[in-house]
Amino acid sequence: MTGGVVNIGYVELLASALLMMVAGLVSWKLKLGQTKNIAISTIRAFLQLLAMGFLLVYLFKYQTWWLVCLVVVAMTLAATQIAVSRVKHVAKGLWLDTFLSIFVSSIVIALIVVECIIHADPWYSAKELVPISGMIIGNTLSSAAVAIERLFSSMDSRSAEMYTMVALGATPREAAFPSIKAAIGAGMTPELAKLSAAGIVQIPGMMSGQILAGADPVIAAKYQIVVLLMISAATTIAIVLICFLAYKKRFAPDGYYLSPALRD
Repeated sequence: MTGGVVNIGYVELLASALLMMVAGLVSWKLKLGQTKNIAISTIRAFLQLLAMGFLLVYLFKYQTWWLVCLVVVAMTLAATQIAVSRVKHVAKGLWLDTFLSIFVSSIVIALIVVECIIHADPWYSAKELVPISGMIIGNTLSSAAVAIERLFSSMDSRSAEMYTMVALGATPREAAFPSIKAAIGAGMTPELAKLSAAGIVQIPGMMSGQILAGADPVIAAKYQIVVLLMISAATTIAIVLICFLAYKKRFAPDGYYLSPALRD
């Protein structure tokens, strides 16, 4: 055991990869064409998480504010790339809007939690700031991708309506607002479902991890509440920002909605 946690050996860790054979067999049997993706994703998860573990060992020992911030920025860059890659029809300039939305929401909420709730000392303590930022960024990227996809799909389905509204004098924001509302609602739904299910349907990841590490279940529950609330706040900020930035990508400078043939 290490610090109250049962240390998983590398042989057992590799053996756990056999669990992904369930998904692989389903993909092969149903001819889903996902077998290669399942294998690649599993290997990436192994390598990326182990690399992050070794990096955190270094950060905990030799942390400086600029190095910790650099790691958070790198995580945000990777999250932005993943979020944008999930959008079917990427608009010009969407990458920067997505990065700003994820970065601003994640940093603001992470610093509030670290400074005002956990009271980390110093504020850039890698032990607190990096894991908290990682949890927030990982969840905001999923919600941002859902919101962007829903926004563009809704706008395309309402194209005739928006053409008419703009022709009658509405601004692009007024024409797009129903789609913005729908996208924000769609992005918030998964996090609200998690809040409703926590403690009844499931014991969330952080609480489970702390209990396995030997922490008091009540203390673990308190930390999990903070995590769920901070993720909910950050994802809400992120999807609001991305929706109010991204809708402009579907309009021409003169305010008219761009048909698919006229887009970049």
